Amino acid sequence: MKITMTKWSVLTLILLAFSAKKICAQESKVTVNQDPKFEQLLTEKRKINSSLTITDRYKIQIFSGESEPAKKTLGDFRKEFKNYDGTIVFNTPVYKVWIGNFKTRIEAERNLNMLKKKYPNALLIRPNK
Repeated sequence: MKITMTKWSVLTLILLAFSAKKICAQESKVTVNQDPKFEQLLTEKRKINSSLTITDRYKIQIFSGESEPAKKTLGDFRKEFKNYDGTIVFNTPVYKVWIGNFKTRIEAERNLNMLKKKYPNALLIRPNK
C-alpha cells in the first residue's frame, strides 16, 4: 500500500512538472508613460551631482563676505556666464561664491585670468573634503 501511494505521488509530480512548462499564467506588455520633464530633471540632477565632487578639482572663488551680497554676486555671475556652474559655500563666519569644477590647474588659471577682469579679488582654490 505504501509503495503504490509513493508511485502515485511520483507520477503526479512528474505530470505536474511537464504540464507546468506549457502553462502560462501571465503575459505582460509594459508601457511606460513618462513625463518629458522627468528627463530634464534627471539631467539637472546629474549635473548637480557632478559638481558636488570637490576633491582633486580646482575652483575659483569670486566672493567672500555676507549672505546677501554673496547671493547677488552669484546671481549676477550666472546671468553673464551661463556655461559655468557656481555655488555658495558657508564657512563660518563668511559666505563664499565658488565657480567652476576644473580638472587641471592650467584650465582653472586660464578661466581665472578671464574672470579677474570682472572680479579683481578672484582667486584659485583647491578645496579639501
